[in-house]
Amino acid sequence: MTTESLSVRHVVEAMEERLALSWVAGHRGGARHIAHLATPHGSPSLVGHLNIIHPNQIQVLGPDEMRYLWNLRKNSQRDILEQLVSGDSAMLVVTDGLAAQPELCTLADAQDVPLLTTTLHSHEVINILRYFFSDKLAETVTLHGVFMEVLGIGVLLTGESAVGKSELALELITRGHRLIADDAPEFARIAPDILRGTCPQVLENFLEVRGLGVLNIRAMYGDSAIKTSKYLRLIIDLKDQVDVTAADIDRLHGGRCTRVVLGLQVPVITLPVASGRNLAVMVEAAVRNHLLRLRGYFAADDLSARQRRQMQIDP
Repeated sequence: MTTESLSVRHVVEAMEERLALSWVAGHRGGARHIAHLATPHGSPSLVGHLNIIHPNQIQVLGPDEMRYLWNLRKNSQRDILEQLVSGDSAMLVVTDGLAAQPELCTLADAQDVPLLTTTLHSHEVINILRYFFSDKLAETVTLHGVFMEVLGIGVLLTGESAVGKSELALELITRGHRLIADDAPEFARIAPDILRGTCPQVLENFLEVRGLGVLNIRAMYGDSAIKTSKYLRLIIDLKDQVDVTAADIDRLHGGRCTRVVLGLQVPVITLPVASGRNLAVMVEAAVRNHLLRLRGYFAADDLSARQRRQMQIDP
């Protein structure tokens, strides 16, 4: 499990055009790093409006903040500006086309704190940067399995080596479903309840199938057989029939449990693998049933309710 960090220079290069940024001072501070940190309340403090008590890594100074600084007495203003450049802030952004105060520019150069300006509104800058960081600095983990889009949702096929994950994935592809990543999909928590799965660049489009070797799915089946990313909604765990006990699978509800991935509970369905079982059809059925459950329909509960009604009619 990893958490990335970005240098200020990388952020500026990536967002310079989108945010119309102009670098006005503190050029030597481009190597400063921005990463997910926790405040005393446990929430990330990456970007936000001017905050001296709990400084954001990127301090945004809009009209209200600049007006506050301008209205301070000279000594108080100097104290605030010195705190602004000597604390934990990695980058300062003055928005709404406002000019940075000469004294702020001088202090930013002296402390090597990058100071930039933009014509965009402060709230727009903060929203864009938060979205950017949610993608670039998301906590990530690599899981073993084949990640696919099946009936519109992200499904991770897991199981022991040689249980048949790749063969199942190949059959699902021939049935119109799409491959995202084989062997080592990467998952990032980009929102409180969202895990996005992607494929490492070196493995894109490839699927290894025992007996056939490495296959280029895009070259064989076309662009429609590949999906670049998808949100993880379901894990289907393949287990050899001989390793599955009666306690593992409920006759009414099937083999269902959850798995924690980056702090989120992901539903897991266990499918026994045995000769003669059409796993592709079973995966499709499992996904369809999962979608019904998300809508509030549970077949086992429906059957139990029918049985109770029948018992009341005919004791």
